[in-house]
Amino acid sequence: MGKLTIGVFSSLVGGTTLDFSIRLAKAAKDKGHDVYVWTSGNGTMLSKTGQRAFKDYSYLAKICEELAAKGVEFVACEACAEARGYHKEDTFSVFKRHSMDWYLAKCCQSDKILHIGGE
Repeated sequence: MGKLTIGVFSSLVGGTTLDFSIRLAKAAKDKGHDVYVWTSGNGTMLSKTGQRAFKDYSYLAKICEELAAKGVEFVACEACAEARGYHKEDTFSVFKRHSMDWYLAKCCQSDKILHIGGE
């Protein structure tokens, strides 16, 4: 199977970029692909620990835990997270933090790359 890297570049408010990207990662993993998910900008909010499920709000922590257990690698942009006050000790256990170099290396190693979101 192939390797897929998904770059998630979420907008400020009102987007479904994170939801779509995580569900796409699940579909790709279910088909047997290696999947790497990079969150950048406001997408790094997914890496923040201590989030809770609320009625009518998107909650992706559980699906991220399930996907990580199956080998999906989740990484938050270190600089973007820090700029938003998400420090290393605030990072959700399934996430790693790296610089853009990690993302660029994964892009070079992947068969397909999807950049989702951005402005």
